[in-house]
Amino acid sequence: MVRANRFETAMPAFLPDLPVILAFALATIVLAITPGPDMALQMSRAINYGRAHGLAAMFGAMAGILVHTMLVAFGISILIIAAPPLFLALKIAGAVYLLYLAYQAVFHGGGLRLAEAARKPPTVKQSFMTGIGINLLNPKVVLFFVTFLPQFVDAHDPGATGKLIFLGLEFVALSIPLGVVTVLAAERLAALFRASKWVERALNWSFAAIFTAFAATILTAQARH
Repeated sequence: MVRANRFETAMPAFLPDLPVILAFALATIVLAITPGPDMALQMSRAINYGRAHGLAAMFGAMAGILVHTMLVAFGISILIIAAPPLFLALKIAGAVYLLYLAYQAVFHGGGLRLAEAARKPPTVKQSFMTGIGINLLNPKVVLFFVTFLPQFVDAHDPGATGKLIFLGLEFVALSIPLGVVTVLAAERLAALFRASKWVERALNWSFAAIFTAFAATILTAQARH
C-alpha cells in the first residue's frame, strides 16, 4: 500500500487518470472519422491535387487544433481561479451543446461535400494554410473545444492546465494517423460515402451516442451537487 501511494504521488500532475485518457481517446476517434469540413478539405485536396496536398491540409488542421488547445487550456485555468461558478456554468453549457451536436448529427447530418479542382492549383503551403484557416475559423470547432475539453477536468484540480494541454496533444496524436489513412484512401472513401449513405449515418449515430453519454454524465453529476 505504501508503495502504491508513493507511485500515485509520483505521477505527473499533467497526466489525467487512465479512464479519462481512454474516454477522451474514444471521443477523439469518433470525431476524427465523422465527416466534417476538415475531412472534406483533406479529401478534396488529395483527390484534386495529390496526396501531398491532402496531408498538408491535414497537418494544417492539426496546427489549428494546437492553437485551440492552448487558448482553451490557459483560458479555462484563468476562469477556474477567477470565477469557479462561471467554470461550472461553462461545463453545464458544454453538456447542453454536446446534446445539440448529437441532435444535429442524427437529424441534420450533412453529407460530405468535396470541392472541385480549381483552375489554378494551389501550392502545398497554401493547402497547409487553408487547413489552418478552415480549422481556426470554424465556429463549431471553437465551440467544441471550449465546451468539450473542460468536461475532462475538475475545478479543484491544480493540474487542470497541464491536463487540458495533454488531452489536446492526445487529440492530435490520435487524429494524425486517422487523417493519414483518410488522405491515402481519399478516392475510395469518397466513393463509399457517395454510394453508401448508411456508412455516413452510422458514423453520425456513433457521434451522437458518445456525446449524448458525455453530456448526460456531466449533467447528472452536477445535479447531484
